Amino acid sequence: MKKIEAIIKPFKLDEVKEALQEVGLQGITVIEAKGFGRQKGHTELYRGAEYVVDFLPKVKLEIVLPDHLVEGAVDAIRKSAQTGRIGDGKIFVSSIEEAIRIRTGETGADAI
Repeated sequence: MKKIEAIIKPFKLDEVKEALQEVGLQGITVIEAKGFGRQKGHTELYRGAEYVVDFLPKVKLEIVLPDHLVEGAVDAIRKSAQTGRIGDGKIFVSSIEEAIRIRTGETGADAI
């Protein structure tokens, strides 16, 4: 089993969700987040005063899935979240040792 964590732009969430459903994924966790990467935020003008917005709004997706679905899921996220502009986000893939469904006690792939 693998865990995919993806940080994307908020307006791309629906596209990414649809792309993941087409690949066959059923469950996803979405967390609102703020952060910055190389772009270090940006400046905005408010009532004539310029100020720095250093933490930009992002969305973090967490998905745990069987190994055979990882490549398709990563590809779906990358293609649907890409705008070609700075700040499109990142995808991280890590191994999961165990998963347990609390309600039934199922473990491993059966739990996801």
